[in-house]
Amino acid sequence: MWRHLKIILKQDVCLSHIINIANMCINLEHWPDHFKRSTTVIIPKPNKLAYDNPKSFHPIVLLTTIGKLIEKVIAERLQFHVVNNDFVHSSQLGSLKFKSTTDAGIVLTHIIRSGWVKNKTTSILAFDIAQFFPSLNHHLLTLSLSQAGLNPKVIFFFEDFLVKRKTNYMWNELFSPTYEVNVGVGQGSALSPILSALYLFPLLYILGKHLKILNIPVSLLSFVDDGLFISQNKSIDVSNSQLFCSYNVLSGLLNKFGLNIEHSKTEMFHFNRSLSTRSFTIRRTYSLPQKFMEILGVHI
Repeated sequence: MWRHLKIILKQDVCLSHIINIANMCINLEHWPDHFKRSTTVIIPKPNKLAYDNPKSFHPIVLLTTIGKLIEKVIAERLQFHVVNNDFVHSSQLGSLKFKSTTDAGIVLTHIIRSGWVKNKTTSILAFDIAQFFPSLNHHLLTLSLSQAGLNPKVIFFFEDFLVKRKTNYMWNELFSPTYEVNVGVGQGSALSPILSALYLFPLLYILGKHLKILNIPVSLLSFVDDGLFISQNKSIDVSNSQLFCSYNVLSGLLNKFGLNIEHSKTEMFHFNRSLSTRSFTIRRTYSLPQKFMEILGVHI
């Protein structure tokens, strides 16, 4: 479908109509019901021992192609506005154009090697936010949009965009009835990444203030629902203490934003030139340093 659409959009008249629809959606503060309907295809994850748990499956959301195209147009405008108005936190590397997994790998490699030059070990605590996209609070999201200095029409548009969404589930050739999915941001939507970045901006700002007040010198890198705390010291014990405190502060803030850390996925890495290892305890679970780190599919 995308291939045919690209051919159609080469005609100025067709392109003009698409732009007019996007503009009218904003001006009327309305997202058509037709674009809110989706089909969620349930696909089993490979190499699972059992498939009796929902986490053993990938839900792939299929939306109307024209609707996704218009979402891409609005997402481009929205990102340009928030970046232009400095409403993106410096630690955010995910959900934004011109920032990729390659950039994340380069940043981490630079931090680690610069630490070695100073004879310091770089310790990294990797965390994962559980059920991030379905858990975003609509009221907090619209407040973030308001703080970003957007026109009230745009904010009212998103208030309509987020609600009354419907989907039916597809399993092989079986189709379920249609259900309302009025939670979080729409999965599969081209607007989900930038809306997620806007949702996290105030949280990351508050987190930075808290860590500064507590005098905890750690860095943070955010990749939407994944993140890294980074500490550099000559003593691993000092780094462990700093990362543990940062982790607890973040956990408390996330709870206030309606989010939670998935503690079972938390990992600890020490990058040094020594063969010694240290353990790290999080919520009574021991986390041991690994031989390599995988982040967004990149091994470091």
